[in-house]
Amino acid sequence: MTVPSPGGATPRTARTYQPKVVAFGGGHGLAASLSALRRVTDRVTAIVTVADDGGSSGRLREEFGVLPPGDLRMALAALCGDDDWGTTWARVVQHRFRGDGDLGGHSLGNLLIAGLWDLLGDPVAGLDWVARLLRVTGRVLPMAAVPLDIVALVEGVDPALPAAVSTVRGQAAVAVTPGRVRSISLVPADPPAVPEAVEAVLDADWVVFGPGSWFTSVLPHLMVPSLRSALTRTAARKLVALNLVPQPGETEGFSPHKHLEVLADHASSLSFDVVLADAAAVAGAEDDLRKAAERMSASLTLAEVAAADGTRHDPVRLAAAYRAIFGERRRLGEQF
Repeated sequence: MTVPSPGGATPRTARTYQPKVVAFGGGHGLAASLSALRRVTDRVTAIVTVADDGGSSGRLREEFGVLPPGDLRMALAALCGDDDWGTTWARVVQHRFRGDGDLGGHSLGNLLIAGLWDLLGDPVAGLDWVARLLRVTGRVLPMAAVPLDIVALVEGVDPALPAAVSTVRGQAAVAVTPGRVRSISLVPADPPAVPEAVEAVLDADWVVFGPGSWFTSVLPHLMVPSLRSALTRTAARKLVALNLVPQPGETEGFSPHKHLEVLADHASSLSFDVVLADAAAVAGAEDDLRKAAERMSASLTLAEVAAADGTRHDPVRLAAAYRAIFGERRRLGEQF
């Protein structure tokens, strides 16, 4: 399937089909997906990785023992509306303090979230209160109820020993590793999922993986046993949105189809329905990508989803692609 180039966003008044969509990920990739999805449906739930151990999130996590709030904050900001209220509050929660003092490097939104968690003692309730303040579309949930550490097996960390496999621990370290990541696991190995996240997966019409940092934002969700079980039981269709370019450190040198092979290695029990890729980003690799998608039981959809610089997703174009895929699959389902 090839999606035509979008001519612009569809007005909210023109929308009729409102699928329940769950989006997995973290960081800038998930934010791009959510910014697009809120243009397609009001019923979107972000399930966000909680393994960040760097920067402001890492400091709050270490000092207070809370979930790292940074990726959750970015998801909330991405779901803000385009009106004055939404754009202003998105800027407020994303604001980062400068300087070398105690507040230097902290994001205001991280402090707000951590403060509500301290006051309410409930991570989900705290995020829901922030969402109400920001008047976001949808809901943001953590993927687990406890902070997690990512442990990666990495080949060639030492250039002098290119075949040696090392263990690298921590999201911040894995994201910039000079070697080639082979696989990941989580510590603790059997983390409790947030019940609301499991319920959202079971109730969804669509589940969207990516775009985002493959080993530190996308794949960790598959390592949470109750989320993985929900993904095998849900009737929701599953979509994989591919990155536009390999990420230095994590996926340096990866072809588009290599991303799917790694995903399949970490989720051998799951089948998928659609792989979405930017047509220009995968030019010349379509055949290999289509074969990799078919091995996952998925079809390949090519669309123009990149911004003009080709390094990031354009939310309007990505929304048009999502809208076309959701609508097409719904029409196909109604024929049977």
